[in-house]
Amino acid sequence: MQPANPTFSPLYQQIKGLLLKSLQDGEWKPGELIPSETELAARYGVSQGTVRKAIDELAAENLVDRKQGRGTFVATHNEAKSEYRFLRLAADEEPNVKPKSTYLSVDRIRASSQIAKLLDIKPSDSVFVVKRVLRFDGVPRIFDEIWLPASQYKGLTLERLQQCNSTLYGFLESSFNVRMLRATEHIKAVSAQSEQADILRVDVGTPLLLVERLSMTYADQPVELRRGWYLTDKFSYRNELY
Repeated sequence: MQPANPTFSPLYQQIKGLLLKSLQDGEWKPGELIPSETELAARYGVSQGTVRKAIDELAAENLVDRKQGRGTFVATHNEAKSEYRFLRLAADEEPNVKPKSTYLSVDRIRASSQIAKLLDIKPSDSVFVVKRVLRFDGVPRIFDEIWLPASQYKGLTLERLQQCNSTLYGFLESSFNVRMLRATEHIKAVSAQSEQADILRVDVGTPLLLVERLSMTYADQPVELRRGWYLTDKFSYRNELY
């Protein structure tokens, strides 16, 4: 039996991995300027072109943000263009209207076996359960139930959420240094139960869109599970496919 051939990654991929580690370790914080391509090339002993190719991939993955004439910055959810990156609900007639969040409750509980499995934690571990409603022009359109591993969000309270002036992801990034980098979603049609009907001001049995999202940070570590019930009579769930 012949030994398996070793697998070699291109040099720029190796540099990308080193840059990712620096991001993951917090060497450069969200919104901060990272060293120039020339400085990074000298640091890693490679060409500037190799560094540029690695950064190009990080930019394509929304991990860094190139700004003409200013340099490359660590991407942040507090940037206007990234604030609603994961929000796909848009009004059919006014798609640019942004929602206003109202946080209803924050409770700390033991994770169920299902939630623990999805968040890759132990069933005995604690999670925060956040409930909120999102209103468009004052009308409730989304009811969210959000599970967050308590060990990563120590000190989270309803009062802190109610006082934050950014999106939830922007708040979690700036307050707990947790960045949501990518997410997987499952979507299906459901009927409103009593809690969703009460919050969304509709009748029990009203058709809703249920969106379950698992959000990951570096190294694909799950850091948030969200179930959102969407009222779509005058709204659409929009996405771009590549």
